[in-house]
Amino acid sequence: MATILRKIAQQLLSRTTFSNVAMDRARDAVVDTIGCMIAGRRDESVAALTRAFDGEIAGGGGARLVTGGSASPSLAALVNATAAHALDFDDNFHPARAHASAVLVPALLAVLTPGKVTSGRRFLKAYLAGLEAQAAVGFGVNPSHYNKGWHATATVGSIGAAAGVARLLGASEEVTAAAMSLATSFACGPKGQFGTTAKPLHAGIAARNAVDAARMALVGLSGRPDILERPQGFRDLFGGDDAGGWEGLTFAEEHIIESRGVVTKRHPCCASTHRAIDALQDLKQEHGLLAADIARIETKVGISAARNLTYPDPTDEMQARFSMQYCLATAFLKGCLSLSDFTGQAIGRAEIREFMPFIEMHSYSADEEKGVERLPHVVTVTMRDGRIYRKSRLHAKGSLEAPMSDHEGEIKFMDCLRWGNRNAYGDSLQKLRKLADFENLSGDNAFWNLISDGC
Repeated sequence: MATILRKIAQQLLSRTTFSNVAMDRARDAVVDTIGCMIAGRRDESVAALTRAFDGEIAGGGGARLVTGGSASPSLAALVNATAAHALDFDDNFHPARAHASAVLVPALLAVLTPGKVTSGRRFLKAYLAGLEAQAAVGFGVNPSHYNKGWHATATVGSIGAAAGVARLLGASEEVTAAAMSLATSFACGPKGQFGTTAKPLHAGIAARNAVDAARMALVGLSGRPDILERPQGFRDLFGGDDAGGWEGLTFAEEHIIESRGVVTKRHPCCASTHRAIDALQDLKQEHGLLAADIARIETKVGISAARNLTYPDPTDEMQARFSMQYCLATAFLKGCLSLSDFTGQAIGRAEIREFMPFIEMHSYSADEEKGVERLPHVVTVTMRDGRIYRKSRLHAKGSLEAPMSDHEGEIKFMDCLRWGNRNAYGDSLQKLRKLADFENLSGDNAFWNLISDGC
């Protein structure tokens, strides 16, 4: 009987054709991630990495950095993925409970070498393989794994991304399974680090681990092919009390990106705040709510979301991204959230600080969540005159069920370019959206100039 890793590897290599919908969604996810990489290139977490590895960056290595210059594939993946996740503006992927693209895209970019021709279509197919692998690994352990306190971006994301990198490098089924097995030995990342610079570093570490695992597997290193399901394996050690395992794992003809999609973030903060933000914005628009008339705002969220949002009174911009009170107050008073709302100066604005105490957060009980994959987040607004308004959101704006418009996507991308100190020319997005038409990404300076040198 095939092990789970071999079953996943067989699936990835047998799926050789993809629908136009799958390819278009993969392209959009890659472009969105590149925008987040550019925006995050000046973050302190990225700056610290470049200082830590200055000598190795100066020495080069063929893999290009979003910060400029080049390094080894391993180091490039570390730096670029940290940049992609630095501002928490990158997408979410519910089947893996991970920031799938922030790990996968930089890992794939890191192994594009000048001497090997890699087309845009081949790159997108490798992305889709890595995404499907992340979903399959996550199937056996989530949501229990995530609720236990593991940052699945750094665990599930790393294992799945290793399969994507292996696919891009032309690995066999056996080698692909070996790459995922090795990545399992690298997996780590506690959610207790949320609100610190270690959190975006998790994505960087995961991308680096994916690259290293795939490259090691290609030269013969391997681990147990049953490491996901065996005693003292991934599920046993990382799964939590309610991990179901992979007995019911199947692969549909329709790719997971078609049936589930990735959630493109509308707001540059923890996704645990997004459905509440959207629900409050809905209420504000529907009823013309004014801050002066509000007595109390209550939010009811999932247990894991409440555990993620541990900063009711944030003292810096990273903590603010994990504060329901700050994010809701800012979104309500400003009408939107942008990257400029997460600076040391912005989080101290008096009008926002004065409004934050009116916001409370509660979570569902364990009994309410038991056996349910996903519950809506609910916002209840009590007015000073006694009126009560309530709104629930099961899906955030940017999800497959509530997609962002092309215009909203363009606004986000331009915001990312400006934040990354790049020239925000109108054709930048359109050039990247032709990713599938690039004949050789590794040797195409026009493509790399969009990422590394501005447009």
